[in-house]
Amino acid sequence: MVTSVTTLGRSGLSDWLIQRVTAIIIAAYTIFMVGYLVANPDLTYVQWVQLNQNNWMRIFTLFTALSIAAHAWIGLWSVLTDYITVRLMGPKAVPLRIVLELGMIVLILAYVVWAIDILWGI
Repeated sequence: MVTSVTTLGRSGLSDWLIQRVTAIIIAAYTIFMVGYLVANPDLTYVQWVQLNQNNWMRIFTLFTALSIAAHAWIGLWSVLTDYITVRLMGPKAVPLRIVLELGMIVLILAYVVWAIDILWGI
């Protein structure tokens, strides 16, 4: 069964709540960035650097990157567990789903590390 192999102790309620909270953070970041770009139509490189050198902006961007990672993981996990099933694909579905999930974990972690490197130059 899917829950015994790949849920990692999560529940549907916690996934739902994480999806909603991360969506709010992503939306707030998008609204802020669009508002900033509209308010500064002649944005220069210096202004852009000054905005992104503020610690509050780096933290906001980091929270957004982590939110995108969590949001993507839950969404992709849901798709994989819905469509890569024994009923649809036969007995090789579970190993295939696990390989795909591990690949997604590696890719998402790489993107998060990359975002941290861009923000703080680790």
